[in-house]
Amino acid sequence: MGKFGIVINPTSGRGRGKALGNQAKQEFASRGVEIIDLSSDSFLNATTNVAKAIKEKLIEGLIVVGGDGMFHLAVNAVSEAKLPVGLIAAGTGNDSARALNIPIHDAKAGVELIVSKLKSPRIVDLIESQSDSRKFYSFGAVSAGFDALVNKRANLWTWIKGPVKYRLAMYRELFSFKPIPYRAVIDGVERVFEANLCTVTNSPSYGGGLLITPEAQVDDGSLDLFILNSISRMELIKLFPTVYEGKHVTHPAVEIIRAKKVTLESAGMPAYSDGEHVGESPVTCKIAANALRVFA
Repeated sequence: MGKFGIVINPTSGRGRGKALGNQAKQEFASRGVEIIDLSSDSFLNATTNVAKAIKEKLIEGLIVVGGDGMFHLAVNAVSEAKLPVGLIAAGTGNDSARALNIPIHDAKAGVELIVSKLKSPRIVDLIESQSDSRKFYSFGAVSAGFDALVNKRANLWTWIKGPVKYRLAMYRELFSFKPIPYRAVIDGVERVFEANLCTVTNSPSYGGGLLITPEAQVDDGSLDLFILNSISRMELIKLFPTVYEGKHVTHPAVEIIRAKKVTLESAGMPAYSDGEHVGESPVTCKIAANALRVFA
């Protein structure tokens, strides 16, 4: 058995990331799994440490301790090298962990699962995307609309912790929000429309449990394009709570389209992926089938 890199986000899950990360390292050591700590004081430096370890062939896989943002780091760090990844879920949203049936806020159970799957990782799909400024991979979702604006505002509010800040950010954005004009190309077919939300997904939920595309599967070889066609602010406020149970899909303004490749163009809209800012519109997403091995 070779060595595995680990990156810990000490601030994830309202500060529980550090404790869970330290516990995970102890659990790996007790099971004879050798770990190299590649954590750093910033997301960028941690990414650099991982890239260096991969280039020098120091690790055979990567484990991250944190939430969806840390899993996004892992996915992009290993995507080209094709190394397997593991997740000790320590975030506040944990949508990636839920999609993969990974224990949440339980380092011992998380390590047990990873160790049991070292020789038989699960193979899942990714979203391969290009924004105006970069190429990137996503496990969960890519958005360029109202939800991206909410994500942008929520990320600025460091004084509020947990999923509640996304709800508050949504209500704040509603004050000035207007339907967004889109130009989309869906599997080669162009479409022009106005909508409140446009999100490309690979997994069922994002934003801390919002079941945006309840039928999406991480290994079905397809993207799910969610469109919420233009509705009033009051209607959007009424619809929002139903997303937590996936009941919004029956609303007449909702469309969910299966596709292999989608381009979304909405002037001036930021693009967000798994909670991370990844550039501006236009963004092109295509399915990368069987692109990731994960200990799940």
